[in-house]
Formats: sequence, structure tokens, C-alpha cells
Amino acid sequence: MGRVNVAQRWTKIERSARGEESPLVQGFARGFAVLRAFRPGENYLSNAQIALRTGIPRPTVSRLTQTLTALGFLAYAPSLGEYSLGGGLASLCHSLLSGMPYRLVALPSLQELADYSKLPVSLAMRDQLDMVYIETARHAGTKPPRFDLGSRIPIGSTAMGRAYLYGLPANERRTLFESIRLACGESRWKSISTSLKLSFSMLDRKGFCLSVGEWRKDVVGVGAPVVTNQGTVLAINCGGPPSEVGVDWLEHEIGPRLAQAASRIAARGGLASESGASLEG
Repeated sequence: MGRVNVAQRWTKIERSARGEESPLVQGFARGFAVLRAFRPGENYLSNAQIALRTGIPRPTVSRLTQTLTALGFLAYAPSLGEYSLGGGLASLCHSLLSGMPYRLVALPSLQELADYSKLPVSLAMRDQLDMVYIETARHAGTKPPRFDLGSRIPIGSTAMGRAYLYGLPANERRTLFESIRLACGESRWKSISTSLKLSFSMLDRKGFCLSVGEWRKDVVGVGAPVVTNQGTVLAINCGGPPSEVGVDWLEHEIGPRLAQAASRIAARGGLASESGASLEG
């Protein structure tokens, strides 16, 4: 079997979890599908809810939740007959985050821009077709950010996600474009691909890109890519609601500072910024 890249691998895992094909260890894939069924802000799910969300047969879900509970990745609430995420996942998350030296490298630059802009500034990595926040800085005295550690935002319709796509090697970018196209459908992909071309052009010229109400009407943001020497692609962003953030200010004041912050993060961490991308490449 040939080498499978990350995006293709997750597509295969999801299909395997539903029994559509078995290129990987199906039980393992299904276990992860159960864990991914939990959404932010939800404390408990029943076996029936998990089965509905994952497409996995309910008897199989029951065996999986029992196994994951025994391993500490789920916790069972007898009074509810439902499950919550368990402490074992917190340990894994700690191991992941503590093993990311670029988080520490990034924080001073994120904080400097947060203090200047009075807006939250974040660093994120990709998980499937989302960007997941792994660090956020905010100005002292401001309200907690709407999107904090662990928050997920879509990759195709946000400035951060487009900046990430811009930083990818051409072959990985093509694969992700195809995954986004399949996920959103042809009609929506036309709009997304047009916005991606405009964002890539702006990244070519300025080192950052904007998203103005394209994901959510109450969010405007600016994003810039960071690429490690090891080939890990990350992205940083800054933004807020239109009532607090002017688009001109975001483009002419915050955008250049964000691009500079991305360069500093790369330089201080022994990292290298990467640019130059196209929808065809």
C-alpha cells in the first residue's frame, strides 16, 4: 500500500469507522470516532446519541464506550446512563501541548499584539478540516475570548485556515482542497475557492489575509502562516466582532503586525516562514 497523507488517512478512518472499508484497524478507528462525537459545551452523551452522530451501530457503540471508560478516556454517570470525556484525554492533551516548544516561542509575540490591539491573538494547528487553538493571548482587563484553547474553526472560510493552507507544501494543499470540496459540495466550493484565491494573493503581497464575515457574520479576522523547520505548519490570527473591529484598521494596522509576529515566532524558534502558493499548486 502506498503512503497515505494525513487528510487521506482521516478520510479512510472515518469511512472505516462506519464499516465502509477497512484499510486500518477498524476498532481503533471507531474508538476515535466515539471520542470525536463530543462537541464543545456538551458534558454527557448517551450511546444512542453517539451512534446517531457516528453512524456506528448502537451495540458496537456500547462495547466501545465500556472499553473507553475502562481505559479512562470516558467517564460513566450511572444516574444519567450517559458518558462524558475522561481524565485520560486530559493527560494526553497535556503531553501534546507540553511537547510543543513553539507554543512558548509564540506567546511573547502573541501577547505583544494582544496588548496593542486589545484583541485576542491565537496560535493554531490543523485537525482534519478545522484549525484548533493551542495558545491564546489577551490584553489584561479584557473579557475572555470567545475562542480559546481547544476551540475549533473551519479551515476554508477563516483567515487563519487560509493562512495555514497557504503555508502547506503543494501536494498536501491539493489533497486538502479536494477534501474541502467534497465536504462542502460543488456550489459552496466555488465561493470558497474564489475567496482562497483572493486570500492567497493578499498573502503573496502582504504576508497576511482577511476574512470578513465569511465564516460567521459576527467575526472579522486576519491570519498569517508559520512553518517550522520540521515541516509543521501552524497559523496565527487576530480578530473580533465587527462592532469592535474595523476592517481598514485590521488590514492596515493589525495585519502587518501579525505578519511581523509570525516572522518573529519563526526566527526565535529556529523556524522558517514559508510562502508562495496557488490553488493549482
